[in-house]
Amino acid sequence: MGKIIAVANQKGGVGKTTSSINLAASLAALEYRTLLVDADPQANATSGVGFDPKDIENSIYECMVDGINAQDIIIQTNILPHLDLMPSHIDLVGAEVEMINLPNREEKMKDALRPLADLYDFIIIDCSPSLGLITVNALTAAHSVIIPVQCEYFALEGLGKLLNTVKIIQSRLNEELEIEGILLTMYDVRLRLSNQVVEEVKLHFQQLVFDTIIPRNVKLSESPSFGIPVILHDAESKGSISYLNLAREIVEKNIEATDEPEQAREDTAGFAGEGK
Repeated sequence: MGKIIAVANQKGGVGKTTSSINLAASLAALEYRTLLVDADPQANATSGVGFDPKDIENSIYECMVDGINAQDIIIQTNILPHLDLMPSHIDLVGAEVEMINLPNREEKMKDALRPLADLYDFIIIDCSPSLGLITVNALTAAHSVIIPVQCEYFALEGLGKLLNTVKIIQSRLNEELEIEGILLTMYDVRLRLSNQVVEEVKLHFQQLVFDTIIPRNVKLSESPSFGIPVILHDAESKGSISYLNLAREIVEKNIEATDEPEQAREDTAGFAGEGK
């Protein structure tokens, strides 16, 4: 069964969509069947893998509000063989209002995505920059959540609020939900503040923080304008290498969590030896 991972933070501009696109692409490049779910009305993850949201006929909106079968709206990206997309559309803005009177409204995305878990190794959900009903749906559907944190002071202020929301979701809607990890993004080695934020987050959250840190990188900023992930824009850039390392870290973490630790060690060793 595949793992559903939400990428969430109510603060905007911390690298959620960039991380969702490039993590999904990196997992696909490592030959894991991956579905990128765009759960943001801005539809940047949709355009980030080469699709114009204006041309999308059926999106996650129709899936959640009208009950369309999730498999019927999945699109093959064609940029990477193992990467599929569940697109978004600006209509998703109205979904929270339209769903307000629906029974079990917090579980609409879970109903759509959980049956797909057998078809994919990883399902990555790009959440909107809010803690509204769509993000609650994503956290209810997910097995775990990645929290991107920009290496700036104000990014730390919203982290506590999001962790509190995760606890509420765990207690009321999804007891399976775990924190996959806190991902430090937009790191600039030249700035003392960036280093201070890294030290502060690691001090307080310790093992919850990914070893991989995403740097500020021109190629990461450029790739969305071409409608491709950074791994296809410049595979040797620092941004591309960082997201590949993140993908490896997540894969190894989840292999170690299986019931066969000896086999997991062999698989991980082979994985590293192949230089993937």
